[in-house]
Formats: sequence, C-alpha cells, structure tokens
Amino acid sequence: MCPERLLRTVPHEAENPIEKSLREAFLLLQDQLKPPFPLTIPFPPEYSQLNHAIAFGILAQPHLAKLLWVYSMLIHVSAEKIETLFISLMRQITGGDFSESNLWLSVEVLKILSNNWDWLVEEPIVLSSALYVYLRLLADHFRLGGSFKLEELKRMEIDFCVKALREHFQLSMHIGRDLVRILQDVTYIPEFKDIWKDLLFDPKSFQVSEFSSLSNLYWRRTPSHFFLLRISPQMESQLRFLLTFVKWGSQKRYQTWFVKKHLYWPGSESMISDIVRFICCVHHPSNEIIHSNVISRWAVIGWLLKSCRRNYYEANAKLALFYDWLFFDEKIDNIMNIEPAMLLMVNSVPQYVDITHMLLEFLFLLVDNYDVHHREMLAGSVSASINLLLRKGVVHSLDPLISCNSISPALRERLNSFLPALHLCCHKKVNEDETSIDI
Repeated sequence: MCPERLLRTVPHEAENPIEKSLREAFLLLQDQLKPPFPLTIPFPPEYSQLNHAIAFGILAQPHLAKLLWVYSMLIHVSAEKIETLFISLMRQITGGDFSESNLWLSVEVLKILSNNWDWLVEEPIVLSSALYVYLRLLADHFRLGGSFKLEELKRMEIDFCVKALREHFQLSMHIGRDLVRILQDVTYIPEFKDIWKDLLFDPKSFQVSEFSSLSNLYWRRTPSHFFLLRISPQMESQLRFLLTFVKWGSQKRYQTWFVKKHLYWPGSESMISDIVRFICCVHHPSNEIIHSNVISRWAVIGWLLKSCRRNYYEANAKLALFYDWLFFDEKIDNIMNIEPAMLLMVNSVPQYVDITHMLLEFLFLLVDNYDVHHREMLAGSVSASINLLLRKGVVHSLDPLISCNSISPALRERLNSFLPALHLCCHKKVNEDETSIDI
C-alpha cells in the first residue's frame, strides 16, 4: 500500500477493500485523533474503526518504523480487533525480494510476533497466517548464503515455525491442505525433517485428536485468505485489473509491464506459485466476464508457466495449479479452483500442445508419486474432478485431448482411465459412427 496514494485517493477510488476501510475510518474519526482526546471508553465495535483510523494516519506518513511501534503498543495495551492490521502488514513482505528493506521488515514483524507469543496464541487467525507467511519466506531465505543479519533471520524463522507447529498444531491445521504443500518446500532443513517424519509416521506426537494422518489435512480446504497473504495489495489490484478489464489481444503489454514490476528481480520466480494459487482459489470471475472477451484465467496461468526459467519453480507452479485436483471433494471444494487447469489443457491444443502434454504428464506423476500411501484416494479425486468439469459443462468433451495424435498414446490411455464410464461410452460410440461413415 503506497503512502502517497493513500494521501491523494478519495474513498471510492481506493484500490482494495482494506485500503478503503482504513481511509473511511480515518475520515470518520479524524477529530478524535487530535487533542483534546475524548475521555470516554469506546465500545468493543468501535475499537476496530479506531484501530483502522490510527493505521491510516501512520501509513499516510512514509515511516514504517512508526507503524511497527504503534502495532507493538496496540498489543501491549490489549487493543481489540487488530488482527486485520497485522495480516495487512504481513502482506507488505514481498516474496523473493532479498533487498535490505524487505529483509528488515521480515525481521521486525517476526520480532513483534515472537515477543508477544501469549497474545498470538489468543489470535488463531494471526498465528496461522504468520506460520503460512514465514514458511513461504523461509523456503526462499534458506537457499541464500550471506550476511549475519540474513542468518539471524533464518534462525528466527525456523524457531518461530517449529514452535507454532510443535506447540500449536491444532491452530496450524487451520491452514488446511496447503500446509502440506508449503511444508514440503522446507523439509530439507534439518528441523523440519523431523517434523515431516512425525507427520508421516508418528502423528500422535502432535497431540491433536483430529489428526491421525496426512489425509486429515488433505480433506481440509485452505481458506482463500491464506492465498492473499503472499500477494501484496498492489499486485492483487493489478492482477484483478488484468483479469477483469484486459481484452484478448491486448494482454501482452500488460503482462510485460507486470513482469517488470513484480517478477524481474532474482528470486521473484518463487512468487509464481503463489500467484497461481491466488488466480485459482481467490479470483473467481463472474459469468458475465467468463463469457466476454476478457482474457481468461487459464491463459494468464499458461503465460506464468512459460515465464518460469527454472525447473524447480515451474514444478511448484504446476503443483499449485493441480493441488486441489488431488483432494477434490464436491461438498467442500469450489469447481472454480480446478477449472483453469482443465481449460488450459484443452485450449492449448493444437497450437501449444507442448503445454497440454507437460501438464498431463505432471498430473499423472502427482497421482502416482505425491503420496504413495494415498494413491487410490488421489486417483479418485482426480477422476471426480474430471467428472464434475464434464458434468457442469466447463468442457463438453475431452475428445480434443484423447484424439490428439501429438499427445503420446501412453498419456491418452492414462487419461481414458480417469474418465467416467458414461463419457467413455459416448466417445466409443462417436468413434464407431465415424468408422462406419468412413467405410
């Protein structure tokens, strides 16, 4: 959130809901923020507005250190309704950015959280959000060698995340299935190797009655607000603009601008998986936009995959794309989360068949190898995903994939095994009719 923008933007022009709420609270309570201060004690519902007004007043000044001090004081005086402020603060920490200012912010926010552990435990949404943020940051930071300050930050991140997982795993489970995904990025760190072993072989060590195996996490859909944590408000605004107003044929200059703004520095590729999760699980366009000539989510994701220069980041982005396929439950999951992957595969034929081939190959590798102890469960979820996408008319047929000679016969045969019986019968009948006509 840019301080200069806050100063010159009127309420209806605010770029996101948080910014708008802060500004409106400030305008409403501006007189109460200057002496003489009222002696009346605010009612609980008024605390939230007051906190937002204070935050706006600080954000309007280009001194982030002041804001951090105010946040510490709000905790110290047991202020109410400040969890939203801390979550918005964590969104200012940019993934893949190893600049001194960004690392400084990572350290200072983590100090506030670690020094106020008792308060943090009483705010489950803040604790689970902080765990999500710092697990993702640790995956980036641990690969770097460097200064003493960076080593100190990595040690702080490890201690914080291990403490949250070991002492408050029940609260950590609020993250849902994506906790497993982000944990896998840090399992090579010694402290997390032990945690991962216990998750697999000794789940009782976490002393949570609802947790007896990883499947208990797999079936918990990750709430959408977690995906916003790794997307800055500015990036969110620009992605939503791209997916709401930019027409087909005009997208390239906006995409080029977005890359220069957010994905141009070394390490920024790590954010692509976070952007893919945001597009799949948070940004769900209306039917009006879906049926317009606005660029589709699947096309933006295809462009992001092509932007990956390293295999590691590409694999993470593909996992982010397919993750809900592996554990899809129609009762709790949203079809919009799995739609982009299917449309990307179907619409890439024939011009970009290499993308379709790559995605099918990766999907089947996931089914076979992601969790060998739950392979049948993963296969069933993928089959259910495909069945629902066909039943709801997201795609009317998978014939473009099954009949594409550019896709290897082994992949097409494997895809057939996941199709519902009704679709296979229809596909077989179509082939028989075509054969009789040819004869």
